[in-house]
Amino acid sequence: MKETDFAQYLTQFLSVYLPCQVGSKRNTQLAYRDSFSLFLRYCRDQENLLPEKLTVAKINRDLILRFLQWLEEERNCKAATRNQRLAAIHSFFSFLMVEEPQYIQQSQKILAIPMKKTDTVPLMYLPLDSIKGLLEQPDRTTIQGKRDAVLLSLLYDTGARVQELVDLKVCDVALNDTVTIVLTGKGGKSRIVPVMRPTGELLKQYMEGSGLASPVYGRNPLFTNRSNKPLTRAGVTYILKKYAAQAQAMGIKDISDEITPHWLRHYGE
Repeated sequence: MKETDFAQYLTQFLSVYLPCQVGSKRNTQLAYRDSFSLFLRYCRDQENLLPEKLTVAKINRDLILRFLQWLEEERNCKAATRNQRLAAIHSFFSFLMVEEPQYIQQSQKILAIPMKKTDTVPLMYLPLDSIKGLLEQPDRTTIQGKRDAVLLSLLYDTGARVQELVDLKVCDVALNDTVTIVLTGKGGKSRIVPVMRPTGELLKQYMEGSGLASPVYGRNPLFTNRSNKPLTRAGVTYILKKYAAQAQAMGIKDISDEITPHWLRHYGE
């Protein structure tokens, strides 16, 4: 089967441009891949455009607009999800018009499709007393409990995003008089963050108890699950909700079933 130009450019975009030229994080690469997978299914099922025969010339502004409308009306996607899919398409056509200038006018028309305004999500946070009650829930006499106590404390102490914490390697921790961690955020930008003394002590105890204090284990993930695999964002959310339920059972106020790790990045007096 003859390879189409769209197949060639999409493969280059996902396999070379994003990881090697832009340096996109793995999660971004996967999100863009999923967006195009969904777009290809739409083209096949709704437009009778088979993926193996789809060419760049057939992907115009009107087709993209119909795809976005289908996302909202048929798949009940919210504006934020619709915008995420459009961001992947925008990125591809920004890449395409530089690689193949003959598509610049077509690309510009697609790049002109605007993002939709999204509803402002209320900022959720926990009062300090509730945070204290939550952080006291893990059983610090066990390795798993120490891990969970460190995890929750770092979320609160550093204001880190969940992905930044699950990406931490042992070598990102400096166990000096003032304990610091290196967080790598969006765009691969790193920053050194000092932690409060109680959190630093917890971190030392956890690493020593887990056998992670030796430089030999520098490239090991700092947080792992029961299968000794890197902890995921979903795993962090599960841990948080587990201790939130315990705190609720103890009568600690202001802790909702809807709690997310992001709540610990904001706190009130």
